Amino acid sequence: MQYLLGLSALLSCLPAIAGSATLLEGTVIADTPLSGATVTVTDSRGKHLTTRTRSDGRYSLHVEGLRAPLTLSAVQPNGASSSCLRSDVPRARCMASLRLTLQKDRVNTANITPFTDRLVSEVAGELGYIGPQQWVERGDPGKLNAGLLATPLARFRTGMGDALRQSGFDPDTLDPVTTPVHHDDGMTRILSVIHHNRNYDNNSGEAGSTVLTDSAFRPIVGLQNSGPWEPFDLRRALADRQAISRAKTRILVVSDSTAATYEVSRLPRMGWGQVFQQQFRADSGVVVLNGARSGRSSRDFYNEGWYQQMARDLRPGDYVFIAHGHNDQNCDSDKAIRGAADVQNLCTWPNDASGTPQFPPGKPETAFQHSLERYITLARAAGATPVLFTPTTRVKNRAGKTAFQQGAGDGVVSSHYTVDKPGYRYYGNYIDTIKQTARRNHVPLIDLEQQTIDFANAHASDWMDYWLAVDPNDPRYPWYKTQTSGIRSNPDTTHFQEKGAEAVASIVAGQIRQTPELSALADMLKH
Repeated sequence: MQYLLGLSALLSCLPAIAGSATLLEGTVIADTPLSGATVTVTDSRGKHLTTRTRSDGRYSLHVEGLRAPLTLSAVQPNGASSSCLRSDVPRARCMASLRLTLQKDRVNTANITPFTDRLVSEVAGELGYIGPQQWVERGDPGKLNAGLLATPLARFRTGMGDALRQSGFDPDTLDPVTTPVHHDDGMTRILSVIHHNRNYDNNSGEAGSTVLTDSAFRPIVGLQNSGPWEPFDLRRALADRQAISRAKTRILVVSDSTAATYEVSRLPRMGWGQVFQQQFRADSGVVVLNGARSGRSSRDFYNEGWYQQMARDLRPGDYVFIAHGHNDQNCDSDKAIRGAADVQNLCTWPNDASGTPQFPPGKPETAFQHSLERYITLARAAGATPVLFTPTTRVKNRAGKTAFQQGAGDGVVSSHYTVDKPGYRYYGNYIDTIKQTARRNHVPLIDLEQQTIDFANAHASDWMDYWLAVDPNDPRYPWYKTQTSGIRSNPDTTHFQEKGAEAVASIVAGQIRQTPELSALADMLKH
């Protein structure tokens, strides 16, 4: 009798054999499988089922009681944090998926990957949500239909078409949700060179749409919550992955939009980190990992996981270039719409006039010095050398207006400071804070602000050839035909076009040569 009961229990665990159970299973995988992630499935009536992934990222659930369509969510906590939305604490690693139908008494596949997260992101946008997580937590799966998925799926197949064909798939039929993912198959090979994250919504301060980049942090998709993918070059991404792994020295660029790598569609806009590799000899063994991200401050660059993506490759002997300050100034709580979110998530407070870090009680991480010191500590713990940078200048005069527009003597000055005025809890000088932090922590300093101030003032007559000021009628750059900023009639005084990015990269190389603590790195530069 006991034997028969045991056999019955065993058979109940084998629905594929018995043929009487409806299963949902799949793989939760980003660049590697997510082990121990919580998978939650929500059906069209709001019913939830939850399980965890195994060490190989696989999960399985009996779903007889669920009614399609389904929304799926995978969450891998980040330390003590399991939040997928907040940016004022370290975010968990979160991805979403969806399944429109269920076949009764069958095994139904629903993978959760960066690709499925992007599909959900676009569907969520069509339904009026900021990003995939807002849909996961607040949406109604009953509103999902094949029509909503058609365009996002077509964009995925177009952008990833060549990579899919090279990996043995038919792009016209492959579905990243329902096509099974196996260990070391073509899909895991593609995903191994994809970086996944979620944007930041300026107005709410919550995580936004899904953003994907390749192994060298070149954008694939994510500039907006909808739109085409940039064609993905799998061979290049695999070669870059190998070069990063084998490099003698890696340089991690931890920064903002002034250094970031941009989409091809937004040429000639470039960040200096995008072209910095060109400063090193081909035989130097140096690889620049430019993970700089637009709109990020020193604080939320860490909390949102951008640094962690690069730090997976950090090795002893590497360098971490820490170049923040532009967005750390977003501390005006009275600013319309986004002021409160900025203070909550982006703002860091500069040191006071005596050099003492300032922060609200119980929130030392909101002090700019302390935020910078986190990267210094992490770099040194990995055996790497941290280097602090002051941010590049804005082309602003003493009145805070665009320089060189009002006659002689109207030159560029520092603008990285705040003054005592309504909306600001603390005020002070961000440049001084960076210099104090470098001195107190015995870290090499590159004063990029002063160097770019000098450069801008030396180019008073042609500065718009370096900063972003594109002719909107230039047929090479159709993006700017519809833009109201970054064009000749309204130049962007913060960001660069290609010629300016190259000039700043050259300035950085020159400053490395003049910094004794960086002599080993200077030896790797082009002569």
